[in-house]
Amino acid sequence: MPNPKRRHSQQRSAKRRTHYKASVETLSIDKTTGETHMRHRAHWVENKLFYKGRVVIEKAVKEEPQEPESEA
Repeated sequence: MPNPKRRHSQQRSAKRRTHYKASVETLSIDKTTGETHMRHRAHWVENKLFYKGRVVIEKAVKEEPQEPESEA
């Protein structure tokens, strides 16, 4: 394998690393629900998964068993 003949300076490494930046995620407001969400991502609102303003999946809500009413 080829290896460098001389050591690279710290400045040279730092110049290369200047391009690695953290970017702020872009947020959007859904037109149908009015919720703020990350762009190009699906988001949950009231047990429904929305993408591009459309319902993609509806989560089934578990119903609690009702107690029988007493005849008193």
